[in-house]
Amino acid sequence: MPKNSTQIVHSFSALSEAKNQLDLLELQLLKRRLKTTESASKVRPVIQGRELKAFCSNDYLGLANHPLIIDALIRGAQQYGAGSGASHLISGHSEIHAALEQFLAHTQKLSIPNARALFFSTGYLANLCAITGFARLGKLKEGSGRINIYSAKLNHASLIDGVKLAAAQTGAQIFLFDHRNLNELESQLNQEKKRFSDAHQLIVIDGVFSMDGDIAPITKLVELANQFDALLMVDDAHGFGVLGKHGSGLLELEKIQSERIVYIGTLSKAAGISGAFVCADAHLIEWLVQKGRPYIYSTATPPAIANALMQSVEIIQGKEGQARRAHLGELIHLWKSEVRFKKWQLSESNTPIQVLILGSNEDALEASRRLDQAGFWIPAIRPPTVPKDSARLRITFSAEHSKEDVLELVKALHLIEEGIILK
Repeated sequence: MPKNSTQIVHSFSALSEAKNQLDLLELQLLKRRLKTTESASKVRPVIQGRELKAFCSNDYLGLANHPLIIDALIRGAQQYGAGSGASHLISGHSEIHAALEQFLAHTQKLSIPNARALFFSTGYLANLCAITGFARLGKLKEGSGRINIYSAKLNHASLIDGVKLAAAQTGAQIFLFDHRNLNELESQLNQEKKRFSDAHQLIVIDGVFSMDGDIAPITKLVELANQFDALLMVDDAHGFGVLGKHGSGLLELEKIQSERIVYIGTLSKAAGISGAFVCADAHLIEWLVQKGRPYIYSTATPPAIANALMQSVEIIQGKEGQARRAHLGELIHLWKSEVRFKKWQLSESNTPIQVLILGSNEDALEASRRLDQAGFWIPAIRPPTVPKDSARLRITFSAEHSKEDVLELVKALHLIEEGIILK
């Protein structure tokens, strides 16, 4: 092309549409933005040279920067190298992966008879594998081979995507229910039982709902699973490490025991590192090893991560974990005893997830901006993560927070709600 010629560039359709849709998200106050940290994960991170008080992390026990876990990660890399080299079923399954899986199964042994665990690189992957894998069991049933999946309406995106993928792969029928009113679920199960007595039934639900902080009614769900011969899959991403005397999660807290349960525990939140595990009866787990496509066709997580997780779970299950959970409980109690809002709605939660519903995207963004000015990091949560007109501040506590941190946050929020400018 000549040096001084003008080049005419025409945007192709996909690029043009992406630009248009991004402009629309901007107008709707729904465009998300990255905020880059310059420090280790902690309750006082540094962002663009500023130290902020963070109340938005899922590091509930404050283990992400624990010196013993960091040391275990280093030692793991020194012993096993930086990567696993292949999928678990080829050559990537290390002795430390096997040891971790045995340890994780041990955490659920009182709740799931004949428990076995399978380790995944992310909770998203674990959920996709479990839902699609166990839905596929219905294809093998004699008779109609009908598969019904009952999914809570406010489930996490990974569960929603897993259910949709299972329906696409197996022809499963999807039913949505309100986890706060299980009459709807019971009615659905009863109706389908009458229509298709031999249908394969799978109930899918969060253990702790991440955008509200409330806990699933697990005891009633187990009763329904028994009554209607269903598998019950519980994604306890925000419960493992936090709930129960030993931090084993929702099943320990509610003293549940059932061979029908498929338990998903996330290791990137209270455990402070990354990954997740599926725990169920050993025969069900072996089925996922044989037929769970996300497990079969994914490279195994680096063994060093598994080595660090061994240390993390030991802390969670031991005296230090109990002490951290006790302090976390004190912070939650302090918060609930001090906050009083006139316009904003406070969620009913006894977990480290405490939610203020402001309503409009504009109000949530403005509150988040003013918190930032006051030295706090609490992003605004907007649709589609939460329902329309329920934009909110999702406040999360860590065992690394002090009582003074909580009281300072309460004071700042009260002033912001009253419209007082903070400096």
